[in-house]
Amino acid sequence: MNASPALPIAEPRIFVVEGMTCAACAARIERVLQQVPGLDSAHVNLATNRAHVAAGPDFSDALVIEAIEDAGYAAARLDIHRPPGVPARAQNGEERIKARLLLATLLTLPVFVAEMGGHLFPALHHARADVVSDQAFGLLQAVLATLLLLGPGRDFFIGGYRAVKHASPDMNTLVSLGAGAAYLFSLVSLAGPAWLPEEARHLYFEPAMVIVTLVLLGRFIEGRARRRATDSIERLAALRPARCRVRRNGAVVEIRLEEVQRGDLIEIRPGERIPVDSDIVEGQSPIDESMLTGEPLPVLRGPGERVIGGTVNQTGALLIRARGLAQEGVLADIIRMVEAAQGSRLPIQALVDRITRLFVPGILLIAMLAFAGGLAFGPAPALPFALVNAIAVLIIACPCAMGLATPISLLIGTGRAAEAGILFRSGDALHRLAHIRHLAMDKTGTLTEGKPRITAEAIRSPLGADEVLRLTASAEARSEHPLAVALLEEARARGLALSEATDLAIAPGAGLRARVDGHAVHLGSSAYLSGAGIMVPADAIEMAGSQVHVAIDGTYAAAFVVADRLRADAGEAVEQLRALGLTLSIVTGDQPAGAKPVAEALGISDVTAGATPAGKVVALEALTKSGDGVGFVGDGINDAPVLAAADIGIAIGGGTDVAIGAADLVLMRHDLRALAQAIRMARATLRNIRENLAWAFGYNLALVPVAAGLFYPLFGWQLSPMLAALAMALSSVSVVLNALRLRVIS
Repeated sequence: MNASPALPIAEPRIFVVEGMTCAACAARIERVLQQVPGLDSAHVNLATNRAHVAAGPDFSDALVIEAIEDAGYAAARLDIHRPPGVPARAQNGEERIKARLLLATLLTLPVFVAEMGGHLFPALHHARADVVSDQAFGLLQAVLATLLLLGPGRDFFIGGYRAVKHASPDMNTLVSLGAGAAYLFSLVSLAGPAWLPEEARHLYFEPAMVIVTLVLLGRFIEGRARRRATDSIERLAALRPARCRVRRNGAVVEIRLEEVQRGDLIEIRPGERIPVDSDIVEGQSPIDESMLTGEPLPVLRGPGERVIGGTVNQTGALLIRARGLAQEGVLADIIRMVEAAQGSRLPIQALVDRITRLFVPGILLIAMLAFAGGLAFGPAPALPFALVNAIAVLIIACPCAMGLATPISLLIGTGRAAEAGILFRSGDALHRLAHIRHLAMDKTGTLTEGKPRITAEAIRSPLGADEVLRLTASAEARSEHPLAVALLEEARARGLALSEATDLAIAPGAGLRARVDGHAVHLGSSAYLSGAGIMVPADAIEMAGSQVHVAIDGTYAAAFVVADRLRADAGEAVEQLRALGLTLSIVTGDQPAGAKPVAEALGISDVTAGATPAGKVVALEALTKSGDGVGFVGDGINDAPVLAAADIGIAIGGGTDVAIGAADLVLMRHDLRALAQAIRMARATLRNIRENLAWAFGYNLALVPVAAGLFYPLFGWQLSPMLAALAMALSSVSVVLNALRLRVIS
């Protein structure tokens, strides 16, 4: 029987979309893309102006671009390996809005000053009337309004038409209907006053112009704020230099970062950044790796060692060999992970999408009802009253605020976390982290240093502690056993000169014997020494950890205790996690004798020791039966099964050694306190989203009825379309500004 062919794996692709103005735009593009044959998934992010799709390798990008363009927008495939710097499209779009706003302001200002100033200061009105008659001033307003609507305001009408054409009205539809209605009514009142009752002959050119100008102002401010919110990836990319010097064909040439090839020899001077992940060929220098590990002290690197792109060479000159291209390596992986997290969506976004899909049609219906109600029940003259109410409803409704509420907070929250070395694989990972209530932790390398050290010694030989250690370490010099490594590191730390060991005989799992400088050295377990005829005192030493007993020339000489020390930050980190309301457990493969002292030192009572990788999964499943969200913290490599089984798997590591693909959350700093910081960030981000949604929905629930004139019979309230435009512009800006508060969380 032949095996069925494997299905092609869907690959993520990102497209920059131009022309989106509100949540309805994003929803329309998303619906169109979901109908494209061959796409596995598609979602659109209003905050980043990007469409994220997944499709097989044979799928053509042209189909996505064509679908987006058919919906009335422009699109282009985003090169995720683009060089550092602001994309030209973003710069051009920002400059275009700025130019439109400036022109709109210049056209609006004379009308606004004359009209509004005349209402506030009657003398100004009389002075204007003495110079320009009301009829001539009306014609001037008509000319300026026409220029504004055909110029800076043209995109609203084009976008509104396209939206209606695709049966999906959006914010452009609302603005164009509101401003257009005021403009057309004013033209009728000016050119054909006989068609209207005398009391209804009013000009509304000023509101139409102010509406467009204020909406443009809101978009400009919002765009600037969103640029500030979305620059975390650019700041990460900017850690790499734009140019570097390479040796080619016997000469040193300066090239752009994108031109670096695998195997290139690159010269690095003191103070320069490493351009790409490389291996040192010549030279030695301290390297500032704080952008990865958070460690403030530079690490001395020499020939044969790896250096990471984006880190900073300190004092020495280096010659390095490129391991890969600019779009490869640790920093590139970080950028891709941050971009994926920022482009993802939270579960709550599905509800927001369903609401915003109905929002604009609902507002159009309310505007028609407000117009009809104003005509039927409004004060005389009823027609202008009804028109003002309908326009105010169209203008004040703001789907932008609702559409931005979730993605803008997620964007800033994950970006701020990335700057702190906290990498979320997706927005859903942030959501799950915020809701965990139980945290299980591995011991070795997470709560402890992961490097066995000598923690105690008992010397009974007249040779003295240093000489006994020197002979012991010399006998272990060729061994890679963790206990041997601990003895060798302690000897080096004391500056002891080791000697060559001869006649070496190893008993695996028990001990060894050797001859060092004429001395017969036995070391290992007490049983090993007893088997060699050496008596081990009953009270040799009693401390938690692995014991190494030593005999010299047949006489018991010393005992060393080797243990994995508790991390210096572990106690503080555990207290911070408890302060966040988490219940803590230790699940480790170490034996109870090694796990118990660590648990007691940290005050953790729930300990599962001696667990195999499968046993850790079983222990975690038992914890999840409580119904609380359970996270697991491990090294991201050996704990892969349990990391995958947890509600959220958290890998903690030291930058280059961390397994980015093994967990939902990666802590680049090998500091457990970063986990408490990550949880605070996740909770603050979700709280910020709830605040944004409460404001966005509350704003519309509170002001749409006012704009519709429902409170006019009770309090005489009628909302000016100009104030409605100002309120609408400020609503989306306020959501972005509230999200920007996440930049200061820690």
